[in-house]
Amino acid sequence: MSERLSEDAAEGVGHLPHHGGASEPGPPPELPRQRRGVTPQMRGRYPDYDALEQVEHWDERTREVVLDRVRKVPRLRLFDEREASALRAFCGVVTGQDCEPRIPVLEMVDEKLSAGRLDGFRYAEMPSDAETWKAVAAGLDDCARADGHDRFAAAPVECRHEIVERFSKGGLDWELSVAKAWAVVTRMVLAAFYSHPWAWSEIGFGGPAYPRGFARLGAGQREQWESPPAFAVDPAQDVPARGLD
Repeated sequence: MSERLSEDAAEGVGHLPHHGGASEPGPPPELPRQRRGVTPQMRGRYPDYDALEQVEHWDERTREVVLDRVRKVPRLRLFDEREASALRAFCGVVTGQDCEPRIPVLEMVDEKLSAGRLDGFRYAEMPSDAETWKAVAAGLDDCARADGHDRFAAAPVECRHEIVERFSKGGLDWELSVAKAWAVVTRMVLAAFYSHPWAWSEIGFGGPAYPRGFARLGAGQREQWESPPAFAVDPAQDVPARGLD
């Protein structure tokens, strides 16, 4: 199954990112191409690890939920075309996704907001989370127009990064609290991104612990699964050995 997903997702991957670092988010250029499974942009620190190879260790309901995140990309219901364009570009900058395959972060956020599956709290002076997202979309487009571009998604990549940098530092003049808006949207972006199995493969995460569980074998020893280890190469040793930690 994971090999088929990898082949399907790899189709149309025209290029890999050429830059890394804070000014141009994306995987460091020295990272190898993913050889097993799928990761965002097919780059990763664990090129021979595929989190989806652990599916047989999960209970039926967990397996269904996780695989649906790959197979069933939600349809946008909350955001209109222009809002989606701005917000998808924003999510791409925040998560460093600038080419396929991409985790469908905005679609996952839209689904959560549309279903009312919220975090159970809201800043007193802020609108609802859905309204905050829409205000952010409008604000990003306004910033792009102020810089001479039609809309945020159509602005050059350097401009988009600069606007998001100012957003992250509270340096934009919007009617709502910029700092709190940043907290609202990035909390949901990160929750969506790291709930997806492609992100698990990228960071070497073993996936759901239930019902298998994890076990620490003792002081000074790395954590391992109770079932046979998932890694062909031990990431705890491989990453520093290649100077990628």
